[in-house]
Amino acid sequence: MRLELQPDETASLVFMLGYIEVAKDQKWEDPNNPAKVGIINKKPAHELFRRFATVEQVEAALKELNSYWSELLTTYSVDSGDEKLDRMVNIWHQYQCMVTFNMSRSASYYESGMGRGMGFRDSNQDLLGFVHLIPERARERIIDIASTQMEDGSAWHQYQPLTKKGNADIGGGFNDDPLWLVAGVYAYLAETGDVSILTEPVPFNNVEGSEQPLLEHLRRSVNFTITHKGPHGIPLIGRADWNDCLNLNCFSDTPGESFQTVENNDTGVAESVFIGGMFVLYGSQYADILEHYGRLAGMSDAEIASEAANVRAEIGQVSKAVKTAGWDGEWFVRAYDAYSRKVGTHEDTEGQIYIEPQGMCVMAGIGLDDGKAQQALKSVKERLTCDWGTAILAPAYSTYRIELGEISSYPRGYKENGGIFCHNNPWISIANAIAGNDDEAFAVYQRNCPAYVEDKSDVRKVEPYVLF
Repeated sequence: MRLELQPDETASLVFMLGYIEVAKDQKWEDPNNPAKVGIINKKPAHELFRRFATVEQVEAALKELNSYWSELLTTYSVDSGDEKLDRMVNIWHQYQCMVTFNMSRSASYYESGMGRGMGFRDSNQDLLGFVHLIPERARERIIDIASTQMEDGSAWHQYQPLTKKGNADIGGGFNDDPLWLVAGVYAYLAETGDVSILTEPVPFNNVEGSEQPLLEHLRRSVNFTITHKGPHGIPLIGRADWNDCLNLNCFSDTPGESFQTVENNDTGVAESVFIGGMFVLYGSQYADILEHYGRLAGMSDAEIASEAANVRAEIGQVSKAVKTAGWDGEWFVRAYDAYSRKVGTHEDTEGQIYIEPQGMCVMAGIGLDDGKAQQALKSVKERLTCDWGTAILAPAYSTYRIELGEISSYPRGYKENGGIFCHNNPWISIANAIAGNDDEAFAVYQRNCPAYVEDKSDVRKVEPYVLF
């Protein structure tokens, strides 16, 4: 644009970048005129342009957008006296959670188009960050997710948001998936008290006629873990757990082969201490749901008491297994591989300690009574933590280990092989808060929070692009 302005003269310019769908039968300017077939029908686009043709229209639209976000973000706010904390909690964290909910992982560097879809685990985790903002959409999302669950309580790992069907290209077998549904529903109930969701008829695998109340879906999620335990009484990992790259049943020796889709050679041996912590935490939440809402969901007092007692007994057994077979002396073991050998142990030269079980097990309350929780968090600070946050594991693997899978295929310090993940650092923050380590809980948060590392932003090669 070239403009020539006289003294004191002003001009306002409106730049628009837009996209609009045109129905197939309206795609061409004149489908009956051979001369005009192939000329895009621009009428819908021009109608959109006219909505923002003047400065006044644009300012009105911006004002409307501002009002939308102002109202949404005032649902929850803090006034802590710390300007950086207030800014992040009141605006950026909530905004980020909303974007994540809307897009799932579709903005990821590792996104692969229609081959991926929405994650079963991912979408349930996303609920935890935005349910207070738009509970009605959270309810809808929960039903969508649960509708893709299998009858045995397992789950497709991903589903397509348009069809709401499970993604067969990726498959299932990630044994942490079912328990995340409990986490999502518990968060929704805690925020809204909307017990009607538990009696909502929801199909399995989107098969018409298979509908069962959502509470039954939660029951099968928990029972799936109960019935899939390994030699040490710790839940089986299946294809993988939260760490998709820890493929203990894969044994891939084919370059370029997808660890996500290669045959899952689950022998019923490889166990996940991380899922053990999940079961103690989310199994307890399921028992709480029964005791608080079971009667309103149609259960008798006797049924509630019996099932809750059985679940809590299973929780006790898994907790004991984690504190014995799952304890390495100064931290929680990550897993047992398909040979029933420890993963994440001081007995190894690499990958001695992982972040995930330390956070999840302490969040579940495991080890709070005997010092194990405090020792695990001490080990995290000493062995995994630096100025930039807490690494996923240490020391990083230097060679490919076929029994571990993708995690050992990356360069040291990259992605799951020793990188720092913003996702699991909050588990350590929460764990420290639960253990009473308030200063360290906040320090973990500060190491990962853009507002607190503005003076170091020049070392970043990727996001954040906006400096606060």
